[in-house]
Amino acid sequence: MPIVVTLQFHAFAVPFRHFKSNFKNIGLGIGTELNYGANSNFYQRFELIWYRNRAIGNGWLFQSQGIWRPTVSNDAFAEVKLGAGYLLSKRPIDSFQYKQGQWESVGRRGKGMFCIPLGIGLGYELAADDYQISPIAGYQAMALLGYTISLPLVPETLLYTGALIKKQ
Repeated sequence: MPIVVTLQFHAFAVPFRHFKSNFKNIGLGIGTELNYGANSNFYQRFELIWYRNRAIGNGWLFQSQGIWRPTVSNDAFAEVKLGAGYLLSKRPIDSFQYKQGQWESVGRRGKGMFCIPLGIGLGYELAADDYQISPIAGYQAMALLGYTISLPLVPETLLYTGALIKKQ
């Protein structure tokens, strides 16, 4: 089973808009993936991602995505990904709730939300004696469900780079 290690850049933004905002919030991801057959171009990736976001709060994202990975040239490949995930987003500052005529602190505890990630990516296979290392890069849009009552569906994006490492 290969290991997927990524450097993530998170943005609370509409996909393909305000692209520079992706580079303000950095994160790390680790995961693995399964192949649906020895000669198949279809994979299932499981990933845990942590990101830091000072404006809306840090987050932990667990996601699973089905990947179609067609070969572009001899060693280059593309990725098209679609899946589901769960995001635990922490509040950046203390939050308060009105109870029985008074405002009470609820702290910085977060909120869990389901998300639907959709992504595209590119990679290149580099084979060594014992390992195959594939540098990867991509862009992912996510729809968060249940962000607030007034905003039930909210977009976020992840820009990532990393490596897919597997033993030969």
